[in-house]
Amino acid sequence: MPGTMDSSSNGSPVLEARGLAMRFEAPEGRISLFENLDVSIAAGDSLAILGTSGSGKSTLLGLLAGLDLPSGGRVTLDGNDLTTMDEDERAALRSGRVGFVFQAFHLLPGLTALENVMLPAELAAESDARDKAKRALEQVGLAGRLAHYPAQLSGGEQQRVALARAFVSEPRILFADEPTGNLDHRTGEQIIDLLFDLNRDYGTTLVLVTHDQAVARRCAHVRYLREGALAMEAG
Repeated sequence: MPGTMDSSSNGSPVLEARGLAMRFEAPEGRISLFENLDVSIAAGDSLAILGTSGSGKSTLLGLLAGLDLPSGGRVTLDGNDLTTMDEDERAALRSGRVGFVFQAFHLLPGLTALENVMLPAELAAESDARDKAKRALEQVGLAGRLAHYPAQLSGGEQQRVALARAFVSEPRILFADEPTGNLDHRTGEQIIDLLFDLNRDYGTTLVLVTHDQAVARRCAHVRYLREGALAMEAG
């Protein structure tokens, strides 16, 4: 079916979207990024979404994560319908269940690497937040950078901090939006290797938006978003 991607045959779905639509008003009239789009992703599975600039990849990722609400359809995360929740309820649901890695590192400049990584665990009221953050930073090779602020770290080191922060609460699902977009090729490859290592170690479901087909092929499923549909082949 056009617009459909289903990997739930590999296990129980942790993330589902049914009849998903996204429309918005523009000076030239109403624009529809996609209509009646279905996605089902099994727990522990991995999906890469590719597409041209402006195709709606990042918008789709935001809808699947509950950062935004669709114009139509519904999104179910871990059995909870995000489209029936307000912003605070969606944020509470994501806490401890969902991790994010973005092209921009989104580290808080006034916090050290350790404090940045501790933040999700603290928000989830985990009593061992500091110890978990230390272990996470050790896993990404930054045991010697705990007290460094983002401005004192290279781009690759900042993205390692972002990875540690994403995995510190052992999320059920990780959303990654062009995670190597601000890095040089060699550093980007190292970050991708680390991302998939952590994904395997934690058994986390991965939804990855990328323009890099080599990166996408490391996922179990690859889909192309074009003309409002998810397809198995590029157009």
